[in-house]
Amino acid sequence: MRRLKWIIALPIAALLLVTAGTWTYIHVLSDDAPARLTLGGSIADNVPATTAITAAGDSTAAPASFDGTWIATSGSQAGYRVNEVLFGQSTEAVGRTSNVDGALTISGTKIETADISIDLASVTSDKSQRDNQFRGRIMSVTKYPTATFKLTSPIDLGSLPADGATVSVPATGDLTLHGATKSVTTTVTAKRTGGTIQVNGTIPVVFADYGIPNPSFGPANTDDHGVIEFLVAFAKSGE
Repeated sequence: MRRLKWIIALPIAALLLVTAGTWTYIHVLSDDAPARLTLGGSIADNVPATTAITAAGDSTAAPASFDGTWIATSGSQAGYRVNEVLFGQSTEAVGRTSNVDGALTISGTKIETADISIDLASVTSDKSQRDNQFRGRIMSVTKYPTATFKLTSPIDLGSLPADGATVSVPATGDLTLHGATKSVTTTVTAKRTGGTIQVNGTIPVVFADYGIPNPSFGPANTDDHGVIEFLVAFAKSGE
């Protein structure tokens, strides 16, 4: 009888130790998930101290005319955020990259075109195991190296925002992930600081809609959906 009790008690004790260890790691030893990307006084406000960037245009003067092509600058960021449960403990999985390319064209008070491309192979989180799953089984970055968003309807701002002012507008475009393209509409917020236009927003993604395998693996279970976050700084070409 005593042996039977030990046989029953050992797995329970092991589970309790694993759960307690996971709780301690997530809530005490592990860093908090990065805050959501937001518009700030400087692009550097949203970049970890270990990341070396040049926030081009943060302090440059406004151009004589806003008409023309604006190019994504260094300091731009994009990535994913997904709710994750590890041994019953809830946390957020967040991956980021600063390898973001893009351009937009402005004519009068309208944003006529906008294209953003994210290098998925360079997206990293705080867990190498998660990153390996992301690049391989989940996103197949060798076959599908980028995620892209292409504006399909011009955005009429009504009037160009004053220096330091923000404006929020709906944006409709084609989002391409994992080889699949879907039309999406989301709200983006833009802010002009001197000669830089920062564009910030999120795009909800249901993984099955893009043929993306559910990210759950091993003891980590995730939602069947997440969001793409982006903060892109644009400076006028040729200025």
